[in-house]
Amino acid sequence: MQGSKPDLASFLGTIERLESIVAQWDDTHRQTVLALRESIDQLHKEALSRIILLFKSDPATQAVLRQAASDELVYAVLRHLGLVKPSLNERVEAALDGVRPLLQSHGGNVELVRLQLPDTVEIRLLGACDGCPSSNLTLTEGVEKAIREQCPEIRTIHKIKGLAHAPTGNGVPLHLVSPFTKSRDSSWMVALQVEEIPDGGILVKELDGHSLLFSRQGSRISCFENACAHMGMSLEMGEINHGIITCPYHGFQYSLTTGECLTAPEVQLLPHDTRVDGPKVEMKISR
Repeated sequence: MQGSKPDLASFLGTIERLESIVAQWDDTHRQTVLALRESIDQLHKEALSRIILLFKSDPATQAVLRQAASDELVYAVLRHLGLVKPSLNERVEAALDGVRPLLQSHGGNVELVRLQLPDTVEIRLLGACDGCPSSNLTLTEGVEKAIREQCPEIRTIHKIKGLAHAPTGNGVPLHLVSPFTKSRDSSWMVALQVEEIPDGGILVKELDGHSLLFSRQGSRISCFENACAHMGMSLEMGEINHGIITCPYHGFQYSLTTGECLTAPEVQLLPHDTRVDGPKVEMKISR
């Protein structure tokens, strides 16, 4: 009686088990097996390349070729042999995989939420990266740069509001900065001391020709332009309640962690990158 067809997972499982055995052999035997596998792969690649060229030469068989490549097992073999290019989704995921180790070293992560063909992706920062005062820098210098390098056809990258939040304690972190910050960037400046900002409150300070609003919510320190997104009025005298500040003039409400406007979600406070180094708060004016 004919059994069911083996699936890709079963083939990969067998290969992984055999590879684990070979990995324990001495170097001479291991290299011999690798050379044998490479020779077989090259033979298969050449044979399949000729079949693909033959199918592509006839319009009547091109549809059959596309149908064959849509099979999971066939596609995996063609990808392994380098006969088909990775899909856009695979390349975006590969780009994110490239920046994840650095993000994870800072307690954060990133995930692909959705790919909207032909040129738009939605991503979400997670953990310590979600709501971090340097999240804009992380997004532009890290995540966006990686995606655009591997996927030049991507034109628009949307950041979706995170679901996970890093814990905030009563202590002040020794180092709170985007992992993609360039340490020699001369545009960073010391703004003030951490202890100058009341926990749960704000401090307004003039610096480099800007009126800046600093906020401290537990271990998170954020900095925004001191200007309501509605009419540009100062927020210094605004009422603060559970991390939300209300404009004293027209009642617009903003999150002091992210700058998001709760009254009109399409606008937000202009953020400036911040980082904490010991007792000092350093910031970088957004241009």
